[in-house]
Amino acid sequence: MRIGLYPGTFDPITLGHIDIIRRAATLVDRLVIGVAINRDKGPLFSLEERVEMIEAECAMLSSETGTEIVAHPFENLLIDCAHDVGAQVIVRGLRAVADFEYEFQMVGMNRALDSSVETVFLMADARHQAIASKLVKEIARLDGDVTKFVPAMVKERLLAKLGKS
Repeated sequence: MRIGLYPGTFDPITLGHIDIIRRAATLVDRLVIGVAINRDKGPLFSLEERVEMIEAECAMLSSETGTEIVAHPFENLLIDCAHDVGAQVIVRGLRAVADFEYEFQMVGMNRALDSSVETVFLMADARHQAIASKLVKEIARLDGDVTKFVPAMVKERLLAKLGKS
C-alpha cells in the first residue's frame, strides 16, 4: 500500500489545499493529512478545529477519489511523522518560486534524515496560486469576501471565529 503524507498547518484549510489533496489522492492508496501543531505560528484555530474542518472537507474527497484520507496531528519532525504513519511519500504543494527555495531546503534535510522517503511536489492550480491561509485570515479580518478562497463551511467558521458572522 502506498501511503502519502501531506503536511501543513491548515489554519484554515483552503481551496488550494483541497486541490492538492484531491490530486495527491490519485497518486496513493492512503493519504494522511499531517496537521502541524506548530505553536510558533500562533494559529487562529485550535488543533481540534483544524482537524474537524479537514475531516469534514476530506470525507467527500475520499469517496470521490476512492482513496482513504485521514487527518493526523503531529508535533515532531516531519520525517518522524512520515515514519509514524508509514508514509513513503511526502506531498508538498508549490504556489510560486518563493515556495520552492524553502521546500528545496526541507527536501535536502529530510533526505539526509531518511533517503527512503521521497518528496513529490504538486503545483497549485492557477486558480489557487495566490491563496495562502495567512492572507485569507487577513482578508476576513478586514471584512473582505473569502468565498473564492475557502469552502463555505470554513468561511462560516472563520467569520464566527473573528466575530464577523
